[in-house]
Amino acid sequence: MSEDPTAAPLRTAVIVGSTRETRAGDTIGRWFAALAADRDDHVIDLLDLAEWEFPARRTDTPDSAVTAFTRRLARADGFVVVTPEYNRSFPAPLKQAIDYGFDEWRAKPVAFVSYGYRWAGRYAVEQLRPVFTELHAVTLRDGLHLDLLDGPPDAPGDGSADDRRRVAHQVLDHLSWWGLTLREGRAARPYAG
Repeated sequence: MSEDPTAAPLRTAVIVGSTRETRAGDTIGRWFAALAADRDDHVIDLLDLAEWEFPARRTDTPDSAVTAFTRRLARADGFVVVTPEYNRSFPAPLKQAIDYGFDEWRAKPVAFVSYGYRWAGRYAVEQLRPVFTELHAVTLRDGLHLDLLDGPPDAPGDGSADDRRRVAHQVLDHLSWWGLTLREGRAARPYAG
């Protein structure tokens, strides 16, 4: 008898896409990962790109860091990409990391937590959607978009911290549904991409 693919929690990789010294991404990524880890339906693997030593140039033979990174992508059932908006797009190190994988992204859901000023990272997300579509990943319609002018995501105050947590849980609910549905589909039949 085969194991029920919907029984186990979703293996969710939270990818922090900024590597700048002065970044908000590590705080936001860790906050979101901790929130998700408190749930029973997700097992979190935090991948902060600032902690990875990727090669400066792409080679035909992946080095040990690239191999370790893509193995962790392959283990994931779904992804949360935490991205800033830099010049109306997303950071180059994030694109490099995305491009290290190919099959690892296929038929898996990708949710977005974006941040920035004024537009709260929405331009970065819109740039990322076609990248993940090309990789045969499924991007979630709704995400969590944080305006840095509002302070840290867990800042007490006017109730906006409660709103951010509520939206974060909605994103995780949607990711769980898509992740389990796609995991069940991949178990039932190989992806035809």
